[in-house]
Amino acid sequence: MWTDSHCHLDAPEFEADRAAVVQRARAAGVTMLVLPAVAVDHVDAVVALAHEHGLAYALGIHPLWCHRAGESDLERLRQALHRHRDDPRLVAVGEIGLDHFVPGLDLARQQHFYLAQLRLARDAGLPVILHVRRSADALLAGLRRIEVPGGIAHAFNGSEQQARRFVERGFRLGFGGTLTFEPARRMRALAATLPLQALVLETDAPDIPPQWLYRTAAERAGGAPQGRNEPAELPRIGGVLANLRGLPLAELAAATVANAQAALPRLSALHPRVAA
Repeated sequence: MWTDSHCHLDAPEFEADRAAVVQRARAAGVTMLVLPAVAVDHVDAVVALAHEHGLAYALGIHPLWCHRAGESDLERLRQALHRHRDDPRLVAVGEIGLDHFVPGLDLARQQHFYLAQLRLARDAGLPVILHVRRSADALLAGLRRIEVPGGIAHAFNGSEQQARRFVERGFRLGFGGTLTFEPARRMRALAATLPLQALVLETDAPDIPPQWLYRTAAERAGGAPQGRNEPAELPRIGGVLANLRGLPLAELAAATVANAQAALPRLSALHPRVAA
């Protein structure tokens, strides 16, 4: 049994075969997916998908969508969190955070939306799913100002010191397709040496394809499509992590599922229902 702690099943890349994607994931042993929204306009879609397929969801405004959002979107998010507060499939506020990698972004605007959504999570008593892109220190500073009940640092790419500071605050660290690339030595070393209880697995599907799906720029220029990532790839990604840590695959799977449930406690009640 596996948990994909971050999958954008509502993405247009899955429009043609979404149900088949879920079926392939289940056939591969991925019994739970967490579907984070990236905008308020996506709330209804992720809620509907979670209920249709027996999955979990998070609601939030992604930092790369902040330029399209206004104060009214924060109010709509607050209302959505209140409306769905008793839904056991709502497991977090997310995907929220800061992106200091993409050039030309309004960092002050991102910070405003990040802190506002931390307050919403605190008030709702929900953990958060954080977008971390060259922004770990700034995210941690926000968490010191506004305490939330832990969560997941998605696609973690910081230092060992930053990793341990997130873990000290009750967070688990999300690792996925990046692990499968041998040149990603720093991330592979972190995944191999951090405490096992700090790690969760994710695909970020349809994004961050693993090495076996990745196409180089030259290949794409020659007409080869970029391989679409999907949650059925998670066990193979997990196999890479198990090899890095020298663990049996079943032990790694059980640990990362337990870690996801510790990070997002509402997941615990969903797994038996999905597996039945």
